[in-house]
Amino acid sequence: MNKRKVQIGSALLSTTLIASALAGCTSGGGDKSGSAPAPAGQTQSASAGKIDTSKKVELQFYMLGDAPKDLPVIQDEINKLAEKDLNATIKFNYTSWTDWEQKYKLLLSSGQQVDLIFTAEWTQYQSYAKRGAFQPLDELLPKAAPELAKFVPKEMWDAVKIDGKIYTVPATYKEYVTNGFVYREDLREKYNLPKPTSIETYEAYLDGIKKNEPDMFPLSYTSDPTNNMINPYRELVHDSIASPLPYGIGIRYSKPTEIYSYWGSDEQLQDLKTMKRWMDKGFIPKNVLNSKDVQQDLLTSGKVASIIADNPSRFNDSLLKMTSAHPDWKLAYYPHPLIRGFSTPVHPIHNGFAIPKSSKNAERALAFYEKLVLDKRYNLLTQYGIEGKNYTVEGGYYKMVGDKNSNGFPREAMNGWAWRNPQYMLFDKGYDGVKQIFNELDKIQKPDLFTGFAEDYSGYQAERAALVQVEKQYLYPLEVGLVDNVEEGLQTFMQKAKQAGLDKVQAEYKKQWEQYVKEKGIK
Repeated sequence: MNKRKVQIGSALLSTTLIASALAGCTSGGGDKSGSAPAPAGQTQSASAGKIDTSKKVELQFYMLGDAPKDLPVIQDEINKLAEKDLNATIKFNYTSWTDWEQKYKLLLSSGQQVDLIFTAEWTQYQSYAKRGAFQPLDELLPKAAPELAKFVPKEMWDAVKIDGKIYTVPATYKEYVTNGFVYREDLREKYNLPKPTSIETYEAYLDGIKKNEPDMFPLSYTSDPTNNMINPYRELVHDSIASPLPYGIGIRYSKPTEIYSYWGSDEQLQDLKTMKRWMDKGFIPKNVLNSKDVQQDLLTSGKVASIIADNPSRFNDSLLKMTSAHPDWKLAYYPHPLIRGFSTPVHPIHNGFAIPKSSKNAERALAFYEKLVLDKRYNLLTQYGIEGKNYTVEGGYYKMVGDKNSNGFPREAMNGWAWRNPQYMLFDKGYDGVKQIFNELDKIQKPDLFTGFAEDYSGYQAERAALVQVEKQYLYPLEVGLVDNVEEGLQTFMQKAKQAGLDKVQAEYKKQWEQYVKEKGIK
């Protein structure tokens, strides 16, 4: 870590940065004062004493992403605790990042036994909750997880309510998951390239990488260009609200009551022409839509030089992985909020866990989740692994044992963002740099007014499904610059989208949105 120099652009800092927004706003690790939960023993008796644990059950726990190599070891250790405390065992399941949206939908619609599942605004928590995919927790919490009910602040419980009911347990850790440019600083220095502090300087950086490193792609990529390229581009260039906007809806943060169609607009046309220019310059491969790679893996392995938009959380993870294998490489980060002029702290909906309708073990599932959050043994095991084997604590800081290849359970390898407990969190030394970033973002913060919107698409479900297919077939190629004639390609896409029911979908969405901003008093 001592050789790891990370720069955040002149507007922030030129110190070592490991943006552990996955972590907490406190620095250093260990057991700290704050919103202290009840001791582990009290939590155990509270949960186990009020619910029926006479029958042994296996809880099916679903997380997004890919499972860490040592997950079976951690699962065994957790089950030793859970069998004793709750007469339950837990099976940790992962969707992988490939086609996770379809897998997630199937998990919630097939009737398959699922006892706990990750939720966020980007997994459409609001819509799923509104349509009855999750069990309400209001009456369950006092009985099955009373200490957890007290631990989460009331304003957070209120923030995640849909139609007046609680359907997910929010994370209590305040973080910023706003986007920023992530780029190889060592290559920027080597070739005297500009720092990416705007779209223009970012493109100049990409140009320089392509010229000097012809075997490396300048820009990381995925097969989902809407979410991983276009949406953050729109947010940065067009003041689009941070929440992903479906169906080509356009809403600017500064004008939230004015809704327009981004699809088919001159605004979209110019964006697509930019993407075409980037493809023609060789910034991304032509087989991008067939990619199964993870953006961050491409970066840390040296196959690409930058990511257009990533949050400080994943930047931290990328930095840890990259420099453990390549200590001579440098990674830098420049927050998009510094360009936009404001930042929004994460909404409580952003990380949570819900109990799906299909669960037959709701009480036990919630009691177990209380353990994950409040019992230090469960929390440290699932966030960091086994001390001495996967990590050590030196001077109050987290330190990985070995590197990303030899360590089977790196920091937060389970993607356990939702059950972080600020009291127990461990951070690496670079987190001091993250605190400086957060301090800067605190100075320009504005509230996230829009994540609470819960879309109800039951009245246009067929049209919505048809639009998804049209988008993948006709829009994705445009968004990565694979269509020679952008104007004609956009016309074709719009024709197909309208045939699929775009006008109806946008009209219904607009009606719901206008009602939402009216009810919330947003102007």
